[in-house]
Amino acid sequence: MNTASSTAQILIALIPIVGILAGGAVVFFYLYWNYKKSELLIRQGYVPQRLFDLDTFSLLAGLLNLSIGLVLSIYFFLRGGLGPSVLGGLIPFAIGVSLTLFYFIRTHARSRQ
Repeated sequence: MNTASSTAQILIALIPIVGILAGGAVVFFYLYWNYKKSELLIRQGYVPQRLFDLDTFSLLAGLLNLSIGLVLSIYFFLRGGLGPSVLGGLIPFAIGVSLTLFYFIRTHARSRQ
């Protein structure tokens, strides 16, 4: 059986670490520059508009997680019975229920104001 050399194994192990660090640096600098841009706009008298709609995102993410979690829960239950594998579907299902409830509670609270 032909195995890779120890140098190759080390390089293969470093690839995900370098990718995560590079991705983290990109996200950090994006957030930092976006903050600086907003700060500069506020100092000049402009109010930056929020482009992110939390209500729509929570509804979309909630419904997606709810449906994916439900399908995975049913699949894992039929495949292996009631066991730890069902958690693979119940966790996204619970997240989906929580996000969907958040959407309805938030829109209900806004309509009362």
